[in-house]
Amino acid sequence: MSTLTHEEHQRVVKTLGREPNEVELGIFSVMWSEHCCYKSSKMYLKNFPTKSPRVLLGPGENAGIIDIGDGYAVAFKIESHNHPSFIEPYQGAATGVGGILRDIFTMGARPIASLNSLHFGDFDHPRTEYLLRGVVAGIGGYGNAVGVPMVGGEVHFDSCYNGNILVNAFALGVLRHDRIFKGIAAGVGNPVILVGSKTGRDGIHGATMASDVFDSESESKRPTVQVGDPFTEKKLMEACLEAFEIGGAIVGIQDMGAAGFTCSTFEMSARGGAGMELWLDKIPLRETKMTPYEIMLSESQERMLLVAEKGREEELKRVFEKWELEFAVVGKVIAEKKVVGTFHGETIFDLPVAPVTDEAPVYERPVKKPVSPSPTPLLMGEGKGEGDRKLDGLPIKEWIWRQYDYSVGTNTVMGPGGPAALIRVKENGKLLALTVNSRADLCAEDPYLGTMAAVAEGVEKLAKVGAKPLGVTNCLNFGNPENPEVMWQFKEACRGLADACKQYDIPVVSGNVSLYNETNAPTLREGQGKNIKPTPVIAIVGIVENESCAA
Repeated sequence: MSTLTHEEHQRVVKTLGREPNEVELGIFSVMWSEHCCYKSSKMYLKNFPTKSPRVLLGPGENAGIIDIGDGYAVAFKIESHNHPSFIEPYQGAATGVGGILRDIFTMGARPIASLNSLHFGDFDHPRTEYLLRGVVAGIGGYGNAVGVPMVGGEVHFDSCYNGNILVNAFALGVLRHDRIFKGIAAGVGNPVILVGSKTGRDGIHGATMASDVFDSESESKRPTVQVGDPFTEKKLMEACLEAFEIGGAIVGIQDMGAAGFTCSTFEMSARGGAGMELWLDKIPLRETKMTPYEIMLSESQERMLLVAEKGREEELKRVFEKWELEFAVVGKVIAEKKVVGTFHGETIFDLPVAPVTDEAPVYERPVKKPVSPSPTPLLMGEGKGEGDRKLDGLPIKEWIWRQYDYSVGTNTVMGPGGPAALIRVKENGKLLALTVNSRADLCAEDPYLGTMAAVAEGVEKLAKVGAKPLGVTNCLNFGNPENPEVMWQFKEACRGLADACKQYDIPVVSGNVSLYNETNAPTLREGQGKNIKPTPVIAIVGIVENESCAA
């Protein structure tokens, strides 16, 4: 299945000097999807402020990292799992939590807190309760089992999400300055190793599904949703954190999330300025007769790809086998800047790294300011109406919080219900404050001011617990970028986020873009269906300098 446009396909042919085969076409399709290459949004993201004296690692890796003193730092990020959660709410939300946790511990950090931002359709819509119950159960079921507390979040209801809910997951972890790991491939001859779970057929084309609109056939896309196993995730997390303590054994490591082997091999090679040879027949499979195409595009969960220092394989193998996880040498780093895949000695694909990654298309799409039918005053304050809604006799927010374990780990000083969550960092005794905010109601009228308002609310909530902002991560949820009015909303929201963060002197260290949140387009890419309201979700991490100020 190819989701490339005709022009993109012709660009591939020109780059390779030949027609791509089926596997190569699948690789380009996922790596050139909005989900992986940000081709419609990249030009606006570069305007965010990303530096401060505390920033150790900004955008471009699996998570941003900020110094919190005493040789310790925090890694954090927020990401979307919108389309999968609408198609299969429990597994979609659960694997969203699993994916963001892996983004954190792949950096060398132990996750200590999670947040979420949830947007559902009209509360009385016939599908809303089913989606709400499934999503909350998935978040709680995965997070509670892994043992990472869900300490706060937000929930909103609006008819614009009737056909396209939003499930955004945030996680934060603690690490030492001398134990920061990156997703790079380096050192010619170093082994490429799969750790974690076997590879199955679940999640194939998940990245391209996440980069498409919903139509009447969306229910049939359930096979593209990954299936999570939180207990394997817990073992994988502990094994990785233990392996990180073996000095010099791990050169680079990356979560195998979107696009599985495809994304991890090409992105690690691009960052390391090297290439890989991948032996597909050496990959442990949990299903029979999987094709190279399926192996490369599978998004099976709880997997990591790492590059080890040659000769250190046995040290690492002992760790992962102790935790009853797969450990398989599936390739090696090569000097040529390409990724080559073989299957039982036959070359299946042979692609240069740069055209697949750094040279992916970047579009400056047309923008057009929409005509607002009934402008309303922009007012600061909480979202409207959520406090009046109940489920099973409880206020909706309390009903949600009761299904999350927000005290596991004994780091939670203030959990759900306060202006911001407060987490104690046991390693150095510092207090961190976490908050997540969105103002789609205001963004629908003025995305620039509405995004600024979301940032301002987050800063205000941190101030209420005596915290100074350290950094921002964002999840930018918008409709179809091929609709000029949607792109105007996106452009203005990015401008608002950049200006607000500059005003408050807060760096943006990580983030995610979710586009094509559109329902019932007459054809998949005309951009004429029902788009969600512009919904930039802003998560801010702060530090309490004076604990006596904490509310």
